[in-house]
Amino acid sequence: MSYLKLRNIGKRFGNVAAVSGLNLDVERGECVALLGPSGCGKTTTLRMVAGFEDIDEGEIEAGDRMLSSRKRNYYLPPEKRDFGMVFQAFAVWPHMTVYENVAFPLRIRKLPAVEIERRTREALTHTNLLKVADAHPDDLSGGGKQRVALARALAIQPDVMLLDEPLSSLDPHFREEMRFEIKDIQRRLGLSILYVTHDQSEAMALSDRILVMKNGVVQQVGSPTEVYYHPANRFVFGFIGLSSFLRASFSGGGIMVGDTPMPLAVAKDAPVELVGVGEAVLAVRPADVDFVAEGGLRGVVRRRAFLGELVDYQIAIGTQILRVQKSRHAVGPQLGENCGVTFANSHWYPYSMSD
Repeated sequence: MSYLKLRNIGKRFGNVAAVSGLNLDVERGECVALLGPSGCGKTTTLRMVAGFEDIDEGEIEAGDRMLSSRKRNYYLPPEKRDFGMVFQAFAVWPHMTVYENVAFPLRIRKLPAVEIERRTREALTHTNLLKVADAHPDDLSGGGKQRVALARALAIQPDVMLLDEPLSSLDPHFREEMRFEIKDIQRRLGLSILYVTHDQSEAMALSDRILVMKNGVVQQVGSPTEVYYHPANRFVFGFIGLSSFLRASFSGGGIMVGDTPMPLAVAKDAPVELVGVGEAVLAVRPADVDFVAEGGLRGVVRRRAFLGELVDYQIAIGTQILRVQKSRHAVGPQLGENCGVTFANSHWYPYSMSD
């Protein structure tokens, strides 16, 4: 059942439409990641849900509560929405202990001392901070400071958590550790989460669904596997995961990638409606490319880089570059060698002058 509902949300700053016609339902206990490049409108959307920005169009509801409605000229201020929020900056108070940082918003609400104690200890327990409750934030690592911010948001016992790139300032080790801790907390407490990020790996690891935005407009909403394997358009394909785009042309019943002929067996996924348009774009992910000894689309290895478990190749197909990644155990061509490639999975998109 939908808990958080965004209906036809719009926001403008001067002549710029930051968000247009956004619709989203978030279930209880569901994590939805808002994913997109800088300036796409994801943080503005989060701020409208939090109440830090009022909406110019549409309505926002949580359960049976109206939060914002342009039609009804209604706006509920942030402090009355009771949403937990965690920002990119740790925003912890260095002069307070970990315990006092977490208890502070409860004291502001003038809750009874016994209730403050209970909620604070529960939040510290959920975030594995109880053993350092008497320490100061400066005694903790970056991951520890972010746990304090998370515990402080949990202490108010919100139905919805709003997270705005909370892990981007952490080093890779702590970032990976924290993303799984956040997911574990969400599952244990049944929280609904809106999670803003431009990091696709975070979105894939944390979310039940991903909302991909571009220029304030929703491009696709779906599960991580749906968005990855069935992208709605070229933008989504290029933004989710590594990708290569090869310009191809159709003529005389054949297909050319630049000046290189593509065997029809390699182009088996080319949709019929594109074959007659003259030019198209072949999109493929590095993991979906296989090397073949004979046949295939021919190219030359321009780069071969060892990345630990993977070997990363750049294959020149005429003047265009195809990215390939294979297991370090797989036999592959050497630098400068000619090779053939086939595609386990590919997508085709219409060519435009902006490509």
